Amino acid sequence: MNSVKLYTTPYCPFCNMAKSLLKRSEIPFEDVNVSNPSERAKIREQSGWPTVPVIYIGDELVGGFDELQAAQRSGKLDELLGN
Repeated sequence: MNSVKLYTTPYCPFCNMAKSLLKRSEIPFEDVNVSNPSERAKIREQSGWPTVPVIYIGDELVGGFDELQAAQRSGKLDELLGN
């Protein structure tokens, strides 16, 4: 199974929804807090993704919560996880 990594802030509702979706699906993930503006700028620069959460599965950028949810609904999430 490919690893899941989320770059989040604790006050972001979309971050919390992404974590809830993964928990409900029993998918383990690493949560990296990027509350510090310089950390958030760094991940934005590295990923090209403008907002949090920034979600990676393995080395692939999934996107944010909407993209994660769409991947789950379409069945692509299992494929990305390597299931």
